[in-house]
This record gives sequence, structure tokens and C-alpha cells, in this order.
Amino acid sequence: MWRKCKGFTLIELLVVMIIVVTLASVGLALYSTSVRRSKEAVLREDLQLMRKAIDEYYADKQKYPPDLQTLVSEKYLRNIGPDPFTNSTDTWQTTASERDAANPSADVGISDVKSGADGTSLDGTPYAEW
Repeated sequence: MWRKCKGFTLIELLVVMIIVVTLASVGLALYSTSVRRSKEAVLREDLQLMRKAIDEYYADKQKYPPDLQTLVSEKYLRNIGPDPFTNSTDTWQTTASERDAANPSADVGISDVKSGADGTSLDGTPYAEW
């Protein structure tokens, strides 16, 4: 005679484990997407702030800054933040300004800044083109 045992069968335990693993994998996918989305938002904000500082520098001095560190030393920015994807301040890519035809002896500075990160954003554009 079999006594009625209290407990779970192997099938019941397997079903519960499959449900737990499925929920964990969905949660992990959502988490990684939200982390990437937040890094993209920080990158957009950083680029916007640096570009605005470059424009303000040009408006004040009628020339572009020679490098990003000049924006910090002249108080247009508090600091150069790290690229959120590379975690480095050294990977920012700068674009040289055009030589001024009215003043050919003027130094060439930087007119734009972009991310040096590899990869593409969630909308499909490369980070280096932002």
C-alpha cells in the first residue's frame, strides 16, 4: 500500500522552474534594453551640452576652441564627462572647423564633437554619427 505523501512531483517542479527561467529571461532583456536606452539619453545630453558650449565660445571669441579642455579651463563647461558607452573622456571625436577666409591666419579649432563609441543605437544609427 502506498501512503499519500505530501510534496511535489518532478513534473510540477520542472514546470515551476521553466516558468521562473522564462520570467527571468524576459526581465533581463527588458533590463538590458532600459540600461542601453538610458546610456543613449546621457550621450545625447552630453553631446548637446558640449555643442552648446562650443557655440557659446565661438559667439564670445569669434573663433572655435582649440580643444575640449579649453571649454573647461575657460568655464564654458565644468568638466568633460566620459562617453557613456566607452566610459572614457579620451574617446570623444572632434571635428575641425573650416579655415576662415576673412582671417586665414586664424587658428583652426573644433566646431563639433561626436561619440567615439562603436556600435549602433536602438534606432539603427551609429553612435559616431550623432
